Amino acid sequence: MGKSLTGFLRTRWLNVLIARQQRAVLQQPCPAEITRADWARSLRGPTEFYLDCFRYFNERLPAEVREHRAYFRQRRRGLNEDAMHVMWFLLFREFKPANFLEIGVYRGQTLSLAALLSRLNGVTCRVQGVSPFTAAGDAVSRYLEKVDYLRDTLENFEHFSLPRPELLKAFSTDAEAKAMIRSTPWEMVYIDGNHDYEVARQDWEVCAESVKAGGVVVLDDASLETAFRPPLFATAGHPGPSRVALEVDTGKFREIMRVGHNRVFQRIP
Repeated sequence: MGKSLTGFLRTRWLNVLIARQQRAVLQQPCPAEITRADWARSLRGPTEFYLDCFRYFNERLPAEVREHRAYFRQRRRGLNEDAMHVMWFLLFREFKPANFLEIGVYRGQTLSLAALLSRLNGVTCRVQGVSPFTAAGDAVSRYLEKVDYLRDTLENFEHFSLPRPELLKAFSTDAEAKAMIRSTPWEMVYIDGNHDYEVARQDWEVCAESVKAGGVVVLDDASLETAFRPPLFATAGHPGPSRVALEVDTGKFREIMRVGHNRVFQRIP
């Protein structure tokens, strides 16, 4: 049996197991609501909180937000997991940021979700992305080559009739990108760029100094060193961002929520 056929069969079998596990998770009760008071539970019991977010996505999340996720799951437009849409829903409902910065846009799933959630909350939000908009990867990531990432991101915003985002075509380590990030006191930042430790560390440092007091920074792929035990349809992240999370200055930031491999840090006022 050839390697390609073996890989195909392995993937099909894994998908069967994932679907079975998801059905089992959804048979358990879904919380009627997830409030700010529940966020502390995400730190004490991150696995069960993640599963509650997965249930909440399927049973409680507004239809517009679920439809956004469904659109990006098609044709590999977006990565990440259903539960992350719940995390962003909770964060935007709580903080209603006036500006939002994403490092590493890919095809615009999270950036457009920020714009969509702001619209649903009746809030005007400046949405800014920094990304090379190419297939440039890192030690753990490979991306599609034949995609115009910049055009694709803009078209995905247009699909949801969202205001055109502010996009900087650059690596986050470029001087131009660092200057742009430092030019604004950000209320919410998402670090989802290069996963190599040295780059992720630089991203954290420049964003941490630029987020305003009381603002939040979400660090992606950063839960390898936590008690989170992912189901088959999730991941705990990668070594680089997970190491950065261990080095967060707890005198300046406190972790307020954890959803799977995403960790949310608030700058202490």
